[in-house]
Amino acid sequence: MDQTPTPALSGRRAQAARNDGLILLAARTVFLRDAAAPMAAVAKEAGVGISALYHRYEGKEDLLRRLCADGLERFAEIAQACLDAGTDPWTTFTEFVTGIIDADVHALTVNLAGTFTPSEDLGQLAREASALGVRIFEAARDAGVLRPGLVAEDLTLLFDQVTAVLGVDPERTQALRRRYLTIWFDGIAGDGAPAGATGRGAADLPGPGPTPEEVGRRWVPRV
Repeated sequence: MDQTPTPALSGRRAQAARNDGLILLAARTVFLRDAAAPMAAVAKEAGVGISALYHRYEGKEDLLRRLCADGLERFAEIAQACLDAGTDPWTTFTEFVTGIIDADVHALTVNLAGTFTPSEDLGQLAREASALGVRIFEAARDAGVLRPGLVAEDLTLLFDQVTAVLGVDPERTQALRRRYLTIWFDGIAGDGAPAGATGRGAADLPGPGPTPEEVGRRWVPRV
């Protein structure tokens, strides 16, 4: 086996890679807050010059396409990992849905849909990711673990609804989202779903329920 170490990136290339990571993280933060925000807001959030931003991306649409591609790739990775795990259809389905919600990949779709023109490559990536999700859904449906009448598109709207739930920090956001996923899983479990499975007649919901203060936060202006 070749033990030759992978050469480290040169100083300039390493800095460029760091900048790109900072830019993508900043862009996600900025555009989740305001999809109409300008590129200058991303540069400011990332702590890089506007020239560094435009050196890497031709414009805002190019950056938005990259963000969405990253989200779709993560969606596909989660779906494939759940399929590869070889668990029963109910577990595969619930772990896939929970994985997508925990990774927060769908929030970008909700915020950015319709704000840029998708490329053909992005469309192909979306079709491939969607096919994996449909495969998981259909396996669960065919095994009788989902209630009759559900369609794969119900998942898309579920993701829309649950990713709209926001807490004061990432940990609280995850706890609240898992709470509502548990309620949803109880509602869609078919007769074939295993008794005692996550979300199947669970005695306790995850985490404490939202407080009046948390619900009222929606009226606080975003900065």
